[in-house]
Amino acid sequence: MQSALKLLLALFGSVCAVIASVHVAFGPASIPGSVPVNAIMDSEDRFYAALFLGFGMAMIWVSRELNTRGGVLAALLAVFFLGGIARIISWLAVGQPSPLFMFLGSLELLMPPLLWWLYRRAYTA
Repeated sequence: MQSALKLLLALFGSVCAVIASVHVAFGPASIPGSVPVNAIMDSEDRFYAALFLGFGMAMIWVSRELNTRGGVLAALLAVFFLGGIARIISWLAVGQPSPLFMFLGSLELLMPPLLWWLYRRAYTA
């Protein structure tokens, strides 16, 4: 179970890093359904993408030593969960997003508790 969880977390981090890299390279044009934006919004998207790249790399780093990095894993999962909360705030403030972004928000809210539960089963049992 520990090996499978390590692989799953490394894959999760890798997917985040790839998505972030695409945003850094192509900016908001990489967002499905996006519209042209001004320089400020382009800059913001690429800046936050760089932070998301760091998140993905941190997740890969954590996956290599889960037995000693559980606290960092908890913090990373909390940040990802907060991203889902931010999507809900956006929905309430601006309106319903596309089905793709509703799906992504669902993943952001469901994956952290599930991954934390799997971690606790694998490393505290």
